[in-house]
Amino acid sequence: MQGKTLAEKIIGWHTGEGRVSTGEVVIVKVDYTFSHDAAGPLLINQIGKLKGGTAGLDKDHTIFFIDHAVPSPTKDLSNDQAIVRNYAMGNGLVLSDAGNGICHQVMAEDYAAPGNLILGTDSHTCTSGGLCAFATGMGATDIAIAMSLRKTWLRVPESLKVEITGHLPRGVFAKDLILKALSLLGTDGATYKSLEFHGSAIDELDVYGRLTLTNMAVEAGAKTGLIQSDERTRQYLRDFSREEQWKEIYPDENASYESEICFNASELEPQVALPNSPDNVKPISEVKDVKVNEVFIGSCTNTRIEDMRTVAQIFKNKEKAKGLKLIVTPSSQKVYLKCVKEGIVEMLMRAGAIVTPAGCGVCFGALGGIPADGDVIFSSSNRNFPGRTGNPKAQTYLGSPATAAATAINGYVSDPREYL
Repeated sequence: MQGKTLAEKIIGWHTGEGRVSTGEVVIVKVDYTFSHDAAGPLLINQIGKLKGGTAGLDKDHTIFFIDHAVPSPTKDLSNDQAIVRNYAMGNGLVLSDAGNGICHQVMAEDYAAPGNLILGTDSHTCTSGGLCAFATGMGATDIAIAMSLRKTWLRVPESLKVEITGHLPRGVFAKDLILKALSLLGTDGATYKSLEFHGSAIDELDVYGRLTLTNMAVEAGAKTGLIQSDERTRQYLRDFSREEQWKEIYPDENASYESEICFNASELEPQVALPNSPDNVKPISEVKDVKVNEVFIGSCTNTRIEDMRTVAQIFKNKEKAKGLKLIVTPSSQKVYLKCVKEGIVEMLMRAGAIVTPAGCGVCFGALGGIPADGDVIFSSSNRNFPGRTGNPKAQTYLGSPATAAATAINGYVSDPREYL
């Protein structure tokens, strides 16, 4: 009998029949659905058009986030957030209000668990795949139906195996791994595929790093990204008092993959994505010395507590370059509080950083930090398309939080290994 990939296993469990095959269209039960202030008003309008309206909404498994513009900078965004807030509270649904954190980070902290099937109105919903949950983004109408029925339809995706061998050398992080993978796949190399990450380098990554990998699976066009559940997954859930939700999930040895890419992490140096695409990637030795006007350390891709500790290590007793704008946005309130307790916030502020409330911030281009015409911004976020940060006349480079921190100190794209 043909073995099953992670995607086939998880989707199969949610059909009620147990087994599915690649290419099959199935109806599945959904564990969690969520939306946020950027898509919530449209979603709420769509729910209102459905027969039965809010009758089918599961109060414990339907979540609304206010995370994209925190705090709201315009009356229009404030009105949108009021719609989301009032709807969630009025219907007894879960509300993660402004300042609590980015939806994908909070989902990983408080909700997502191995074997879950999760839908959200955001392309980076696939972040939860770092916990071995099949998580994917959909449009407002599809999510409205899923929220109302707790069911949706899916075409079982082909799986593409990403094998990363070796060990992460000094100064190389999960962000560098996914940028290298994108350079090999391209932005459409995994369209509607499930990206499965394997290999010794993945086994050694903690869940914080794994979430970075699966977050950016969608940048290759993937339906989701998945990493098998193991003892590191169990430890992560234990850290958030959810160990009882752990179960081990792994693909069968004879699972079938459409294709495979492989590279050795031990041979990597820090990676940088050049404007204007996440797959336009070069090793830092070929990018160094590009002058930068602004550095953003934040987004759902990075700025979990491990990222912040690395940034603090680099900034110890140092300041940002004169004239450079440095904006740091923790991914959740829990991360922010740990940064306060560990003295990281004070260190960053003394270094000249603006530390903002937890939220999407500069990555979304709707709240502060918008670069000026001609500016070059170095970001730890996931996208660098023209206009992503709010100004199409600026250019964005992508890299790890460590590379961003080194760049902020020097004022030009810099190798973090100089400081680690």
